[in-house]
Amino acid sequence: MFNIERWQEIFEAIAKNKLRTFLTGISVASGIFILVILLGVGQGLQNGIEKQFERDAAGIIEVWSGTTTKEYKGLNPGRQIQFRNSDYELSVQKFGDGLDKKSATYNQWQGLVTYGKESGNYQYRGADADYQFIENATMIEGRWINANDVANTEKVGVIGLKMKQDLFKDKSPIGAEVTLNNINFKIVGVFSDPGGEREETRIYIPLSTMQKAFGAGDKVSVLFYTMKKKENYDQALAQAEKFEKDLGTMLRSKNSVAPDDESAIGVHNSVKDAKQFYDLNLYIRLFFWWVGICTIIAGVVGVSNIMLIIVKERTKEIGIRKALGAPPISIIGMILHESIFITTIAGFVGLLMSLLLLELAGPNIDSEFFLNPSVDFGTALTTLFLLVFAGALAGFFPAYRAAKIKPIVALRDE
Repeated sequence: MFNIERWQEIFEAIAKNKLRTFLTGISVASGIFILVILLGVGQGLQNGIEKQFERDAAGIIEVWSGTTTKEYKGLNPGRQIQFRNSDYELSVQKFGDGLDKKSATYNQWQGLVTYGKESGNYQYRGADADYQFIENATMIEGRWINANDVANTEKVGVIGLKMKQDLFKDKSPIGAEVTLNNINFKIVGVFSDPGGEREETRIYIPLSTMQKAFGAGDKVSVLFYTMKKKENYDQALAQAEKFEKDLGTMLRSKNSVAPDDESAIGVHNSVKDAKQFYDLNLYIRLFFWWVGICTIIAGVVGVSNIMLIIVKERTKEIGIRKALGAPPISIIGMILHESIFITTIAGFVGLLMSLLLLELAGPNIDSEFFLNPSVDFGTALTTLFLLVFAGALAGFFPAYRAAKIKPIVALRDE
């Protein structure tokens, strides 16, 4: 129930001790301010790292070949392992039921791409139809390479947005022909990539065309796979780890590589990266919460000390109230009310200042690994609960002490 006399008492007490109340409020406001800023920074780090993960599809298993480092079956170390179409086809035949997307690629780092008077050196890559989803590419114009292009070794290409801007300016490239190392290719699509310009300065052509047109035979550079979705992360991780192990064993056996020679055949499982990312992010957020809460506790201790001083100053008044029949609960309520009021108002000021700073500064921060620091509604509600709880905690012990004072002792106080 609203008690106007109680509020009058609170405002009178504040008016009598303006500086003390102000400094107490500063300690609480700074605690909430620091907590919210730290949580915003943690969210910014999470957003930045998530942006890096968006560059490619979630849960990619990537396999590449290298040089042997161990003797095996009479073969000396130092052999260069080369994947071929048969490696990819065997993996699909053996593990295809558990795969979602799959693609083999053959890569070349520099190729002269020319259109009219415009030209430039760009990376070119042979790939299969599923590679669009593995690369997480978005079609802006036209289409991606399809299964028919690969089956018929069509001379078609899909170019990145940056390459389109370099060579075609504002003109649509769909249907136009470019020369790639003096071989003509018809452009059928333009894509954008979350990885930015580095990924968008590529031209993709069918893998079969790449191998035939540029004398690669049946060579393959890298194998890519994604697994079918599972109900939860633990199942997905277990599935990916089993596939990683079985695939590595099969490819090492086929290419006469020692079972533990990871330099000859390397496998990278990004599902594990996701686990490490979420663990790291959790630890960062817990650390920030811990630092922020410790700061709030320091403010609460300050409020509690002030309330103890207030109780000491009002000892005789409290004694009179009790002598006139005021129950202990009313004494506790009086002290708690003032404590919660001061803490909540100061905390709201700190909360609003921190949210305003994040709102103004966040969009202006331009960093690859730090993006849009912010605090969501749920976190704001949590800090609001902390404000009320901190106010109650700060006032409880002084209030309890006030309620235990005996009227005769209080009346004797000077």
